[in-house]
Amino acid sequence: MSAEITLFVNPTAGRGRGAHAAQPAASALRAAGFSVRTVVGADAPDALVRLRAAVREGTGAVIAVGGDGMVSLALQAVAGTLVPLGVVAVGTGNDFARALGLPVREPAAAGRLAARVLKEGRFREIDLGRVDGRWYGTVLCSGFDSRVNDRGNRMRLPAGRFKYDLAILAELAAFRPLRYRITLDDGPPVETEATLVAVGNGSSYGGGMRICPDALPDDGLFDVTVVGDCSRATLLKVFPRVYKGTHTGHPKVSVHRAAKVTLEAAGSTAYADGEPVGALPVTAVCVPSAVRLLS
Repeated sequence: MSAEITLFVNPTAGRGRGAHAAQPAASALRAAGFSVRTVVGADAPDALVRLRAAVREGTGAVIAVGGDGMVSLALQAVAGTLVPLGVVAVGTGNDFARALGLPVREPAAAGRLAARVLKEGRFREIDLGRVDGRWYGTVLCSGFDSRVNDRGNRMRLPAGRFKYDLAILAELAAFRPLRYRITLDDGPPVETEATLVAVGNGSSYGGGMRICPDALPDDGLFDVTVVGDCSRATLLKVFPRVYKGTHTGHPKVSVHRAAKVTLEAAGSTAYADGEPVGALPVTAVCVPSAVRLLS
């Protein structure tokens, strides 16, 4: 394995924490005897081109410094290869790191962990979701939550998580359940009214909303959470329970497990790892042991 490690840095993550976090992480890796190079792109496509080049050239590992968006971008380069991935989680949500028990907003500790795992050569292989040619590590969502994402992405102010709290309130005023056609593995399609459907490789999204609380990233299966045809009043009662993962006990919520999920619904988009995938229909496939994690 190459002793050169690639830091994949989002300098704007967490309101500037990304740039500051790279230094203590790099120092920890250098103290362990690794050489470190940094990849920072002009924008996301440029950054991914540069990272893919580093992977082709044989970097010893990629360590994503930023939030879930940066991790998701890194997955596009390392998934399906032998190059392991580390995470220095300093973004706003950090759901990928939390689900996997990695340090959050502790860049030096994250750097030391990555160095130790590389020295010992013990990697954790985890599953990833794949949808429309894109890898994802946490949750694919559609329905109410994807509309909240749509609205939040259009809002300039306020910044941070509060923006999405306001988007939730705005969407509640207008949202109606959608008619879904859901196919699990090779079973028969099921038509149902649903407020949202989440396909989880990981347990949470949106900065700690445990929409698929029992999802495991190494069991070869998605957890599929279906929130049924809730009224606004019911949704207001159920949605806060997502932060503790207790919503799955509500009679309007059902959970299924499958390795392949197809979602069809008119007028809904899908997001994976908080990034837009596109309009439904989409098919997500769970790919076992798709990435080697420094964990």
